[in-house]
Amino acid sequence: MRFPRRPRLLAGLLLTPLLAGCFASAGDGGTTAEAKDGSRLRVALAFPPAENLSPYGADATLLSRLGVTEGLTALDANGAAAPALAASWRREDDRTWLFTLREAVFQDGTDVTPAAVAAALTHATEAEPAPAALAGVTLTANAEGNGVRIATGAPDPVLPLRLSSPSLAVLSPKAYGKKGTVDPVGNATGPFELTKVNGSTSAALDRFDDYWGGRAQASGIDARFVADGTARANALRTGQVDVAEAIPVAQAATLDADTRRETATTRTTSLLLNTASGVFEDPSLRAAARAAVDTSALAKDVYEGHADAGAGIYGPAVTWAEGKRPQPAERARAGRPAGAPVTLATYDNRPELPEVAQVVKQQLEKAGFTVKLEVREYSRLESDALAGKFDAFIGARNSLLDTGDPVSLLASDFTCDGGYNLALLCDKAVDRAVAEAQAVADTGERQDAALAAEAAILGTDAVVPLVHQRVITGVGAEVSGVILDPYERTLVGTGTRR
Repeated sequence: MRFPRRPRLLAGLLLTPLLAGCFASAGDGGTTAEAKDGSRLRVALAFPPAENLSPYGADATLLSRLGVTEGLTALDANGAAAPALAASWRREDDRTWLFTLREAVFQDGTDVTPAAVAAALTHATEAEPAPAALAGVTLTANAEGNGVRIATGAPDPVLPLRLSSPSLAVLSPKAYGKKGTVDPVGNATGPFELTKVNGSTSAALDRFDDYWGGRAQASGIDARFVADGTARANALRTGQVDVAEAIPVAQAATLDADTRRETATTRTTSLLLNTASGVFEDPSLRAAARAAVDTSALAKDVYEGHADAGAGIYGPAVTWAEGKRPQPAERARAGRPAGAPVTLATYDNRPELPEVAQVVKQQLEKAGFTVKLEVREYSRLESDALAGKFDAFIGARNSLLDTGDPVSLLASDFTCDGGYNLALLCDKAVDRAVAEAQAVADTGERQDAALAAEAAILGTDAVVPLVHQRVITGVGAEVSGVILDPYERTLVGTGTRR
């Protein structure tokens, strides 16, 4: 089930002359000054802005990966909450926390004050749709001395983790306009400041010299949004960029070994089945689809060994889940597809996904379904997927991206009120299992409750985990300090340079 490599490589090479101009640094023309003040980084990103750089949706991660935004907390290497704009915090009671702020300034020159932080969090609670990190959560934030007191509608033992979400970034009061609009340009707190955005094509960033965490070593970033993975790899190989994210597995071998970085992540590629309408409203046909998919073939052939066969919603990078998963119970028996028509959709920003979709299409057709495949760029696909316009959707999702809390992912993606529920699942047993997990405070017990809820979700066959990805990042030979984050929230920081 491999697909020919040569035509794809040739297509990428043909794109190289066109990209040469695109990746010219905005800081070029002053190489002597650059050498003295730190070179600008040239970065190729896979996903263009999909929501005008709103911090409340998919673009939030783009902003955090470029070092533009940050929240009260961050995730450390072990997935625990670490200080960011908040220097410390304490829990006052089941529903109330007090976060003490560090001294910091916004990129517009104003101070990060308790009132500004409280206002930023309040804006997030009023966003429509709600940020994924706030799925099923209500909170209020108020200035208190040199900190912010945050109260939740129900006990939330993982609030510090939740506040690390890129979608809960703190921006200056000037960022928030009428009718819910948010402008991060020049209004964030990170080490790099957005200075110019050219639609879905490129963005320029300058170093923010007053960053509380210290002056960045690079003088700025010239970012380009390049959906074609082969083009990203070629740009790195020919020296047009310094960093290229999400290198396709088909292109990994074309890069020198010292320019490839492979990182185990918490990202899982899954087949999500529309449970609300169409063919897969029938549980027996969802079971038939699940039985038809051979995940080991996908990991071996499409990902060429750079992935692991799907084991659950949480992949092997989530080490606490290994060997502890309960088996899904009371699954429906597989029915007979009898030519049932299925529209299967995916996106091409991650180059392996169309190949995965082709293989899944073949496997479903072999089982008796009639399958039509639709591939688009992600920003042109998401709204239709959330609206249930497809019978099935293949997507790659980082299970701990939004909050770092395993239960929060389940609430946002698989409950009746979930804001990113691509399967449109609304199951009372699932909602009950997720709610029970949300109420658990002890870390180990919460993880066990999350696995129980995962089993309930898998039992509906609304989602079929396909593979757990390892992400390949292309890094130029002269570049150091690139952040290889298993949670995929950060890419460049104060120590990234060339």
